[in-house]
Amino acid sequence: MLRPETEPDLAEAIRGAAGPLCIVGGGTRGIAAPGEVLETGALRGIVLHEPEALTLVARAGTPLAEIEAALAAEGQRLAFEPPDWRRLLGTGGEPTLGGAAAMNLSGPRRVQAGACRDSLLGVRFVDGTGAVVKNGGRVMKNVTGYDLVKLMAGSHGTLGVLTELSLRVQPAPPATVTLVIAADLPAGVAALTAALASPYDVSGAAWLPGPGALVRLEGLPGSVAYRAGELRRHLAPHGQIRQEDDPHRSHACWQAVRDVAPFHGRAGDVWRLSLRPSEAAAVAARLGGEVLLDWGGGLLWALLPPGADARLLAGPFTGHATRIRGAAGLPRFQPESAAVAALSAGLRARFDPRGILNPGLMG
Repeated sequence: MLRPETEPDLAEAIRGAAGPLCIVGGGTRGIAAPGEVLETGALRGIVLHEPEALTLVARAGTPLAEIEAALAAEGQRLAFEPPDWRRLLGTGGEPTLGGAAAMNLSGPRRVQAGACRDSLLGVRFVDGTGAVVKNGGRVMKNVTGYDLVKLMAGSHGTLGVLTELSLRVQPAPPATVTLVIAADLPAGVAALTAALASPYDVSGAAWLPGPGALVRLEGLPGSVAYRAGELRRHLAPHGQIRQEDDPHRSHACWQAVRDVAPFHGRAGDVWRLSLRPSEAAAVAARLGGEVLLDWGGGLLWALLPPGADARLLAGPFTGHATRIRGAAGLPRFQPESAAVAALSAGLRARFDPRGILNPGLMG
């Protein structure tokens, strides 16, 4: 196993690689590619934190827990609310900033604050030739013809190995309220759609079997109280509403959504579908397993029998399905269309001409 401790060491390791490399960060996601393991956990540490400018720069192997603790000490947080899937996947290790960025991992607040990629201001990485590439910074700019900040987010280490990231952070709000609407899945999606279409600045919109639809409001206490009252009146036609004012219980509720807690420790395959909220109820009915929703119905999690192929069961829908846990015989990622496959191949040829970085991982 290769474990470089500096960016130059990483560049040398990639340049000297005789064959494929399996890029591993904190080792929490359970993803493996063929080749010698290249583990980046030693590239860690916060390089710069400017609380007044709401910016932070950290090396890719820095644990998210370390970053979140440093931000909390200044009354700040990561806007994209990165999930922790260790209990879902049965893995160990430590979730890292680089891993979250490489997978573009984004939690419930995506409906308000955007995805992980939307918080990134700049990246440094080593490409498949061993060259160090820098794009962006604390002020966004593009110096290569590619928006590499956006391109690297979600590339799963197939275009380069992240070494350092700069990102925008946000103040932590002093008040949080969660509205719980007793509704089945179709009625719950309608409630979530109405909440997100309202002017009340919703920061979370999910549906769980049991409690029903969940809507989160965050901000200053007076603002949250006013918006919660108005939103309760707005959503009254969709079902009986209970208001959770305790911030700790509210946080636990959204942590369960973020980390897909209803599926922890349960047998079966786990699939993640991105789709139009208007299609969520029909797709859930065709899948037939247990489901939960996030992003107002735009993200559907399904727990299916071992070996079940969600892509076949779901039928036609607008979006894609990813196998998160389960039978290795099924492709993890949605097969790409011819046009997208050609674009992906061109990017890999540009950034990893030898095809050694996580080969075959994304098709």
